[in-house]
Amino acid sequence: MDRALFVLGPTGVGKSEFAIKLAKFFNGEIISADSVQIYKHLDIGSAKISKSQMQGIAHHCIDILQPDEEFSVFEFVELTKSLISQINKKGKLPIVVGGTGLYVKALLEGYDFGGTSRNSEFRDGLWRQESTALFEELQKTAPNLAQGIQPNDKKKIIRALEIAKFGSIPKSHGTNIDFLALAITCERERLYQKINDRVEKMLDCGLIDEVASLKKMGLSEENQSMKAIGYKEVLWFLDGKISKEEMVSLIKQHTRNYAKRQMTFLRGMKIDMFDREDEQKIIEFVRKWYDNK
Repeated sequence: MDRALFVLGPTGVGKSEFAIKLAKFFNGEIISADSVQIYKHLDIGSAKISKSQMQGIAHHCIDILQPDEEFSVFEFVELTKSLISQINKKGKLPIVVGGTGLYVKALLEGYDFGGTSRNSEFRDGLWRQESTALFEELQKTAPNLAQGIQPNDKKKIIRALEIAKFGSIPKSHGTNIDFLALAITCERERLYQKINDRVEKMLDCGLIDEVASLKKMGLSEENQSMKAIGYKEVLWFLDGKISKEEMVSLIKQHTRNYAKRQMTFLRGMKIDMFDREDEQKIIEFVRKWYDNK
């Protein structure tokens, strides 16, 4: 049976850096479960890890799509299941790092998407409704799928409602893997400060120029990639809808809100949670599972 380690946690906590340490300890390769890092050219705003930062550890699901392409949860699950199998065959440990709640939930719980294509008639009916009403409906019918989705992200809400209606949750684990899932976090005020500092660093590194370049490529908020936090707010600024000060404030606020939703999602999963600073404790926790082959 294939095995995989899942390293989860809120944005900004330092998952990527710690996953590299774990990969070195346990001969692993990393699979990103981030719905923004899959896109080429979205580097600064997604806090995408650089080649040098990877320290020779193989990373997957990064820079695999053009920014005008779409990528569904179903496609993520199918791709990740294939990668997990391939990495196991090489005698290495897949380490899934996330990230995007719906991606992780679908993979861990083995959602069956019905093996069908998108239901255009069902989607067309939903598009005529307000995002807030759709989100409330999703929270009532499938609260687990609502985790990690922003209330105004109509496209993801509709996809989740489609999954809830036409998919199912199999009784057995759908990915057929032996997995260990853990979450790393830190005290809330410290996390929020890390988030604020990271936003400032992104802006210093040229986030506005990055979004301006994407805009010149013809991208807008209609594209899935540009709905991401950091990109949509800069678009609003570039379009003259908000001031630069408002843009900075909104990116920080939206990122903090997202981190809060991620933590709610993780608590709902009832998995082991560790402080980011307890590295040795986490390593020993993983080792007990890893050695039990």
